[in-house]
Amino acid sequence: MNLELLAEDWDRALVLMAHPDDPEYGTALAVNRWTSQGKEVSYVLATSGEAGIEGLPPSESGPLREIEQQRAIAHVGVKNLEFLGFADGRVEYGLPLRREFARMIRKYRPQVVITLNFERAFGGVYRNSADHQAVGRAVLDAVSDAANSWIFEDLSEPVWSGVQLIAVFADEHPTHYVPVSETDIAAATQALSEHREYLARLSPDPIEQQAHHQVQSVLSRTGASDDARVAFRVYR
Repeated sequence: MNLELLAEDWDRALVLMAHPDDPEYGTALAVNRWTSQGKEVSYVLATSGEAGIEGLPPSESGPLREIEQQRAIAHVGVKNLEFLGFADGRVEYGLPLRREFARMIRKYRPQVVITLNFERAFGGVYRNSADHQAVGRAVLDAVSDAANSWIFEDLSEPVWSGVQLIAVFADEHPTHYVPVSETDIAAATQALSEHREYLARLSPDPIEQQAHHQVQSVLSRTGASDDARVAFRVYR
């Protein structure tokens, strides 16, 4: 696949996704590269993932998953993390979601916004969650909303029209790539490994083994040097 190198002439990025661990399933590879360059990358998650662990009540699961996410970001140089409190598994596309995302974009003033595949499937086969679909669509619209003072007039944060691109991870039709190093791979693997309670319910395999396999699965390797890279679809 002939992809274009994703430009890195920017200083701030904002990851807007649905659940704890969403950034760790691949995006964290690029995040570690960018924070190592001195860029500021912030995470805002729509939910606390409280409905994500079968057998563990949301009142226990939500706080636990927030703690796991906080531990995860430490491995990839992310300092800012916020949870918006939308109901896990019941996120709906609409004005409330767009408004909160627009508020966060105005607050963090990123040049790059990153989200997750919002189509109906991953890999053309695996059903994508309703939350991912709603969040991704709202992110695309919220970038415009953040730049328009007349959409959400009640927001106190000043408008922000500085977003240069939106990068979507795990899209079926990627357009750009980010090269990643062995250091980035190790950091991303450690970050995903922090979601211990969640991963333990998915498989009896050791946590670190699961994380290693998942991170390796999203990498593509090209050229004689076997360089690793991670792909995104970019909207300008």
